[in-house]
Amino acid sequence: MSPTAEPTVVIVPGLRDHVPDHWQTRLAERLTGAGRAVRTVPPVTGERLALDVRVARLAATLAAVDGPVLLVAHSAGVLVTVHWAARRRAEVRGALLATPPDFGTPLPPGYPTPAELALNGWTPVPRGPLPFPSIVAASADDPLGAPDRVAGLARDWGSRLVELGAVGHLNPASGHGEWPMAEELLGLLEPGRPTAERRRPGREARRGTG
Repeated sequence: MSPTAEPTVVIVPGLRDHVPDHWQTRLAERLTGAGRAVRTVPPVTGERLALDVRVARLAATLAAVDGPVLLVAHSAGVLVTVHWAARRRAEVRGALLATPPDFGTPLPPGYPTPAELALNGWTPVPRGPLPFPSIVAASADDPLGAPDRVAGLARDWGSRLVELGAVGHLNPASGHGEWPMAEELLGLLEPGRPTAERRRPGREARRGTG
């Protein structure tokens, strides 16, 4: 495969899997409509909280792609991606990691407890540098991850940190169905794309090695 081949975009959802009005779903539809190759990690039907099951789903999705990929992960999907990267390898050109949750501190009511997360393999979260370029898109008022904690994750992963402002958890519950900036951030991970698609979005706070 030529190094200039256009990567397949692989969508890695969070614990809620496929949500019709989620920005990841709409992004996949727009990219597919524009002729891009897009794959979405299929939903989990059994052990929904088991990390190993989700990592295996991501690995299987990537194994079915011929050529390079760009990962687009949200929420717990970011942690699935990071756990996968600590165990496996694939031709990943880059990863957009949107609003990763902080599983190192208790989550709001209604979410899994620290004991449940540990039992299902989510913690400890890998903190080593990722083996591919990455961007962490962080919210100033994410109920699942304080900005300083998310910035720490980005720093440890070697990711570029882009601050989005107050966007909650960047999901339909916080009023975000469409998220056009996702395509701009993907442009930063695709250096062969036209410059207009790679303009700097949001507030770039800290730059890691990724």
